[in-house]
Amino acid sequence: MEKEQFYYDNKIVRNFLYATILFGVVGMLVGLLVAFLYLFPQLTDGIPWLSYGRLRPLHTNAVIFAFVGNGVFAGAYYSMQRLLKARMYSDFLSKLNFWGWQLIILGAAITLPLGFTSSKEYAELEWPFDIAIAIIWVAFGINMIGTIIKRRERHIYVAIWFYIATFVAIALLHIFNNLEIPVSYLKSYSVYAGVQDALVQWWYGHNAVAFFLTTPILGLMYYFVPKVANRPVYSYRLSIIHFWSLIFIYIWAGPHHLLYSTLPDWAQNLGVVFSIMLIAPSWGGMINGLLTLRGVWDKVREEPVLKFFVVAITGYGMSTFEGPMLSLKNVNAIAHFTDWIVAHVHVGTLAWNGFMMFGMIYWLIPRLTKTTIYSKGLANFHFWIGTLGVILYTLPLYVAGFTQASMWKQFKPDGTLQYGNFLETVTQIMPMYWMRAIGGTLYFIGILVLVYNIVKTVKQGSPVENELAEFPALPKISSNQLKGEKWHAWLERKPVQFTLLTTLAVAIGGVIQIVPMLVVKSNITTIPSVKPYSPLELQGRDLYIREGCNNCHSQMIRPFRSEVERYGDYSKSGEYVYDHPFLWGSKRTGPDLHRVGGKYNDNWHFNHMWDPRSTSPGSIMPPYKWMYANKAMDNSLIEKKMQVMVQLGVPYSEAEITNARKNMDIQASNIEKNLNNDPDFVKSYEESKKKAAAKGEAFVAMKDREIVALIAYMQRLGTDTKVKK
Repeated sequence: MEKEQFYYDNKIVRNFLYATILFGVVGMLVGLLVAFLYLFPQLTDGIPWLSYGRLRPLHTNAVIFAFVGNGVFAGAYYSMQRLLKARMYSDFLSKLNFWGWQLIILGAAITLPLGFTSSKEYAELEWPFDIAIAIIWVAFGINMIGTIIKRRERHIYVAIWFYIATFVAIALLHIFNNLEIPVSYLKSYSVYAGVQDALVQWWYGHNAVAFFLTTPILGLMYYFVPKVANRPVYSYRLSIIHFWSLIFIYIWAGPHHLLYSTLPDWAQNLGVVFSIMLIAPSWGGMINGLLTLRGVWDKVREEPVLKFFVVAITGYGMSTFEGPMLSLKNVNAIAHFTDWIVAHVHVGTLAWNGFMMFGMIYWLIPRLTKTTIYSKGLANFHFWIGTLGVILYTLPLYVAGFTQASMWKQFKPDGTLQYGNFLETVTQIMPMYWMRAIGGTLYFIGILVLVYNIVKTVKQGSPVENELAEFPALPKISSNQLKGEKWHAWLERKPVQFTLLTTLAVAIGGVIQIVPMLVVKSNITTIPSVKPYSPLELQGRDLYIREGCNNCHSQMIRPFRSEVERYGDYSKSGEYVYDHPFLWGSKRTGPDLHRVGGKYNDNWHFNHMWDPRSTSPGSIMPPYKWMYANKAMDNSLIEKKMQVMVQLGVPYSEAEITNARKNMDIQASNIEKNLNNDPDFVKSYEESKKKAAAKGEAFVAMKDREIVALIAYMQRLGTDTKVKK
């Protein structure tokens, strides 16, 4: 049969690899800064765009979508062309995918530190970026499907199955989680509220991990591990079971992030059941990966790439065993809101994702430059210092998590809390935070070693942007050749049917969980005393979101004796009906705030936000001094915000919207009046007036500054249900 000549597009692979390395450095550097902010909370004092609450989402987005995302695209573009024996369908779409993705990352790097965020975990970018992500993702999908259709290999290999599932699932998750109504070009409100928003968000949040940080990496594993080891995949049948069971079960597991919350029990229990089931397909994939190395373990001692892959797959196994265990209610009651979850996440990110990326980079770059790796010794050094970094990062945080849970729940013989002051738990785990920072530093040093090694490798080689290949066109097959064909073999040569079946497997769990939550009213209790936020409180809530306060504080009191004793009555679903978006948080670096309204006076909040250690000795919260600046708060959008809220079902009247600024002034004036009861405030206030006059600046009354709106919001929290603290 006559062979056809064509060229693999290596340039797009190279570009994505370079972006992976660049953003690996940037993402981990930001993470390292975040880790040191736990130890030195005033390190970036007075610089709003370097505050913890704004940097933390920048770190997660940089690592997930910039570092791992670019790596996934690099590996997928390289492996797809070779598995399908075809150049990518469209060079234009490949370039659009690359440059569009980098522009989105650049936009995130600008807007997140400036405080433009939707507050949804792993989906913080505002609505224009959501649209851009959808466009670029569709471009990637069209390019992939077009390449599959013009392939010269009849059956699509298991790695391609995982790429298809990734494309389908992320498209569904991204679209439905990011339904929002814009207020301005960088401000929007989620169409979901409270409990419904929480369910949709963690349907997305859990499955962003599943289908962006797991399924595509499994696809890379199924391609690169056999390739590097020069061995076939251990079990084809196991890969079939692994794939279909994984994509079907994974999508149901999101509610295990909301155990003991106000989510209805039926939804929580569904999440638990499917989370426990998830261990089987996950470990099936791990076993398939590790047993592919049977007979070549001697290579692992010599080949750094295989070392990275072995630890990565082991990290995947550890993380996917721990995940189902954390979904058990008795375990979740201990681990949730603690640093245990941070350790769990970083086993997956640093070991599974990070080490798969590093191994792939070390293997691909020499092949794209027709040379060998500059230094195997440096690659081995990177492996060992990276492994040590993962251990020193995660183990102390597991200890911290157990310590936090134990201290939060301990009672004295008289029935009062043993550690009534939340800060006692914070100061107890500071040594663990030091160890975490050291582990992160070692991991970061490993990345710098990789950068040096790759730069030297590229310099000694010569790039191959278009690699010549030749294969015969796909011949037609006769009916005789199809006799005895098994169902999955048939499916593997029918990419359209394969994609449709994948879509059905992925979508069914989300539909069964989410639709009843949206349409059955009895899922959410009605509390007549719960009213919409006042205009000033709404503005304060948006400032709370801008500063990322939900990164450190929860607003969900679980029905535990220890939490009710510490924070007040447990939370009810009806209290969140006007919360667009929900702000339950996922970690308690500081205490829960759902019942904080009225617990402290306005002066306490004023002093706490200026210098947290003045009111809470030992606090690791950063100060927010820019909210006190001699500058009027921007209220230009308040009427538009309220109008959007009305579209979302919040019962603001026309009169309330028309008089919004007047009502804001009245409420703010009352707070300023309360502040004037403190002689120290009056003294400093008068001094600031004199300083403004000396500089020739117009003086802005305190009632018109951002801090007052934030105080108004804080004082509102939990007061609708009239629960005494």
